[in-house]
Amino acid sequence: MQRPSSRPRFHLAFPVRDLAATRRFYAETLGCALGRESARWIDFDFFGHQISAHLVDGEGELEPVNAVDGDAVPVRHFGLVLEWSDWEALVERLRRAGVPFVIGPRVRFAGKPGEQGTVFIRDPSGNALEFKALRDMDRLFAPQEPDEHD
Repeated sequence: MQRPSSRPRFHLAFPVRDLAATRRFYAETLGCALGRESARWIDFDFFGHQISAHLVDGEGELEPVNAVDGDAVPVRHFGLVLEWSDWEALVERLRRAGVPFVIGPRVRFAGKPGEQGTVFIRDPSGNALEFKALRDMDRLFAPQEPDEHD
């Protein structure tokens, strides 16, 4: 997968319950390189961006969802916008690894400017991740058509 070169990279810190399971999921299942780490956090190279898994004590609350194109999408999530072929390859990698889908791979907004492939999964701590690919990457920030909101 291509990494950003001249664009700024984002940093995201997120809560996890088990660092060993988190390391296996992000490093082995998703193929992210390990960065710095301590007893309570691990940095990963998330396709050219830095994410930091921070160990938290206790259980989190249920998270809200919003209806998007007929799916209950977790409100709090992060992920990547990939090239279509990279998205298909990642979906296949997730299938081979037996990762359960929160929302299985599908094409959303078919035939519209925002047409995209999307898939949602959870990491071992329950954090939701979305990986998507637009048919036309130039439309990533294009205004939505009225019926694309739901």
